[in-house]
Amino acid sequence: MSRREIRDSAFKLMFEKLLREDSIETLYRIVEEEEIDEIILNKQVREMVDGTLAHAEELDGIIEKYSKTRALNRIPKLNLAILRIALYEILYDEGTPQNAAINEAVELAKNYTYQEDVSFINGLLGAYARDHAEPQKAENA
Repeated sequence: MSRREIRDSAFKLMFEKLLREDSIETLYRIVEEEEIDEIILNKQVREMVDGTLAHAEELDGIIEKYSKTRALNRIPKLNLAILRIALYEILYDEGTPQNAAINEAVELAKNYTYQEDVSFINGLLGAYARDHAEPQKAENA
């Protein structure tokens, strides 16, 4: 399973969680029992979803800080799910470079949202990245 497929399934579960009162364990069980083809559920997907949910309050604080045009409760749930996953990857997944997390978030947005939402997501994550630039590794060190 590719990293992109893991992220896509995690995004779908995160979005579903934003729409429902069910626990994430209930959603996992529904996916497993009903064998929903659009969502692959494995250890990596669960880790991404569980990690994102565990840090949701912190991630939402970052989103609020960098969203200059929309209050958190006015951000579409699709966008919120994408932003949370991207920020989780930036902050907690050492294997995902910041720029890769942003690019993947933009790709998710292109697949699931409107063009203005793609720009919003890219702008918010870009502003965060500028403020938290990763140190460049010295070549020929």
